[in-house]
Order: sequence, then structure tokens, then C-alpha cells
Amino acid sequence: MNNSKLVSSLREAISLCELKDSMSISFHHHLRNGDFVLNMVMDEIANMGVKDLTVNASSLFDTHAKLLDHIESGLVSKICTDYMSSGLGRSISEGVMDTPVEFRTHGGRPSDIESGRTPIDIAFIAAPASDPMGNCSGKIGKSACGSLGYAIPDAQNAKHVIIITDNLVPYPLIQWSISEINVDYVVEVPAIGNPQGIVSGTTQITRDPVGLIMADQAINVIKASGLLKDGFSFQTGAGGASLAAAKFLKDIMVKENIKGSFGLGGITGYMVDMLNAGCFESLLDVQCFDLKAVESIRTNPKHQEISALHYASPSSMSAVVDSLDVVILGATEIDTNFNVNVHTDSNGYIMGGSGGHSDTAAGAKLAMIIAPMFRGRLPMITDRVSCISTPGKDIDVLVTQGGIAVNPRNQELAERIRDAGLPLIDIHDLKRKAESYTGVPRKAPKGDKLVAKVISRDSGLLDNIYNVPQK
Repeated sequence: MNNSKLVSSLREAISLCELKDSMSISFHHHLRNGDFVLNMVMDEIANMGVKDLTVNASSLFDTHAKLLDHIESGLVSKICTDYMSSGLGRSISEGVMDTPVEFRTHGGRPSDIESGRTPIDIAFIAAPASDPMGNCSGKIGKSACGSLGYAIPDAQNAKHVIIITDNLVPYPLIQWSISEINVDYVVEVPAIGNPQGIVSGTTQITRDPVGLIMADQAINVIKASGLLKDGFSFQTGAGGASLAAAKFLKDIMVKENIKGSFGLGGITGYMVDMLNAGCFESLLDVQCFDLKAVESIRTNPKHQEISALHYASPSSMSAVVDSLDVVILGATEIDTNFNVNVHTDSNGYIMGGSGGHSDTAAGAKLAMIIAPMFRGRLPMITDRVSCISTPGKDIDVLVTQGGIAVNPRNQELAERIRDAGLPLIDIHDLKRKAESYTGVPRKAPKGDKLVAKVISRDSGLLDNIYNVPQK
């Protein structure tokens, strides 16, 4: 038996997997804006003369803007992703692709891969550490990123799997995230990413007084909901106001000796602090957001790695989001029916994506949006969002500096907030209040070319995104 799957080059690995025109290849975003692997692979494939590929990536960042060259050349004809930063999003919004981008959620993507609705021919997985047989991990090495949660479903379901590493270690790697049983070939390269782009230092809480007010009110809503008790589970994002809310929550839980069950999601240093302070029994981590989280998942057995399927797949026997008490989320705009947009900016250009937004909103007992009444002199609340990323039926409450609006579907929560003496306000009144400061803006113009489809977590069509007309 051969005791190594190591091949001499990336080109050899791709050739052995018999890549052909019109196949689907996948990538993952655990290296974030420091990723070298996607561009490295696409450049190599370009030299092989292959055309008409589908690129299925869990998220795409500005560092992947080189994909535009491969779209222009005909190498890439379709993109599937959960998130797209503005570097690519602007060009996509201007209509550079003939086939619309398909946006999924962090739970919907692995569900569709597992079911065969979006099959993967070759998964290219960046590994900060791997042994010669393909057992690999993100927890050690110069490019350590922590959890490989978004790559695990691809490794389990793709027809071929290629591990690309800059840290080849002796067999067997200890505490692997992906097993050799799912790996075809291993390629060693000088660097899989830029560590400074992979993770930053600890993300900081907001110092903005408005953001601090909203964070404080968010905690008051959680307290009023009755969910903040022993066994409490929680997820929040990495935005400044969300992190402030996490800090305030930690202080309350420590003071009142509340022992929560788990913290979830993309994990930051603030969630690590909550674990270490005894606020949670464990952290369930699908992606590390900063260096503190990477160190924690490497050293603390209570900080556990989970796959995207385990995190949020609606087709799994169960997913962690279905056991979630509270999630704090953001928005680029929200409408009077509580639909939320996180895909497009006010100018109509693509600059994000659902990620786990709609997954957690659907699963959590309390789904909360924290957003200012206006941003950049534009009101956040509108009659109808430009794009539905998360349907209003899954959102319970909007917290702003101008008051707290509760979805009429959750009258019990509204009564609890009113009884707590918090500033409850109808969302229509909140919209008018914001417009009294900003005026009523004109909607960004839409063209007639379909540039992206927003696929719901259960594989249906949620909304369409059209091009931004060029002057």
C-alpha cells in the first residue's frame, strides 16, 4: 500500500482528477482575505485550457477579484457562493456574467452539496497542516485559521478532494479536522495564504455612543424575553455593536451567575472570554474570526469545531441553529414587514450575502437585528428592501437608537418589552422618525438583466438581484 498521497505539483493533482470542461470545483473561506489558494488553483487551470467551469465557494473576498479575468476568458461561467465582497460584487452587479450568480446560505450550501443539487467534481481545500495521507487541520502552522467547518461537507461529498498545504507534517497528524478517507491527493506549496489577512488581531467593540446605546438595549431585550437563564445559547456577529452586546452580556451573566449552554457561529475573542469566564459550557465553532479564537480552539477542548452541515443545514437530522436561543444580526436595510437585506448596498451593488444570517434567524427563538435608524444620511428602514436576504417571518425584533420595533407576529415579546419599560415603537413610526432626519431617499435604479439569484436555505428562490445600469 502506498503510504503517501503527496504529488509533485498542483497541476499533477488536477490532471489526476481528470478535470474537464463544464465541471464544478469548490473552495472555502477559512483563510478569508488572506487566501492564496483559489487564485493559485484558477491560474493553474487557466494554463490547462479548461473552459466553462462552475466555481462553488463558501464565500468570496476582495482578494479573489482575479476571478474576473477568468470570467472574461471563459474559464468560469458560473459562480455559487454564500457571500461576495464588493471587490467582485461591483463587477457582477454591472453584468459581467451571462449566468446569474447563485447565493446560498451557510446551511443551504452544504445541504445542496450533500443532496446532489449542486454536485462538486473537485474540492480544493487549503490546509494549514496536513500529513502525506491528507489528514488535515486548521489549528496549527504558520497559516493557522482554526476551524475548517465550511470545507468539511465538501470533503465528504465531492467526487475528488485535493488538500493544499504549506505545512506538511509526519503521519499521522494529531486531531485532524478532515480525514484521509475523503482525500485523493495532497499538494505542498510555499504558502496557502497571508496570515495577516487570514485573521486580524482581536476585533474591537464599538466606541460609537449610538452603537453602545443599541448594544445596551439589545441586552435589555434579551433580559425581557425571559431567555437569559441557565442553559442559555447565543450567537452574535463580529460587528462593533454586536461585540459590545457580547461584552455587556458577559458582565451580566458573570454577575448573576448564569451558566449558559453554548456560544455559536464564527467565534471571536469576546466569545472566548465568555467561555473562559464560565458563561458557556462550550463554543461550537464553524469559523474562527480572530487570533484569540484560533488559540482557543487549538488548546481548549470545550471549544469545539463543527461542520457547516452540523451548524445550519436544514436537511440534517438536526442542526445547532435549531437549538439556538438568541442571535444578534445586522442589516444594510430592513423593511416594514421585517424583511432584511444583507446582499446589496444602498446603491444597488452586491457587497455581501446571507452567510448564516437567514439560517440562524430561522432557528433561533429570538432573532434580533441591531441597526441604526440611518447610515450615511440614508434611512435603514424602507417600505420594501431591495433584496430579501432573510424573510421577515424569521425576524422578531429591530433595535435602533430611536426605539425597539417588534414583529407583530411576536406579540408576547412586545408585551414583555412594554412591561420592562423599554422604548417600544411601531416599525412604521420608526421609519417616519428616521425619514424626519434624512428625508425620503430615491431607490437605486435597477436594470433588466438578472445578475444573481438569492436561494433560500431550503433551496427555493427567495429573491432576484438585477444589474445596476451604467451611465
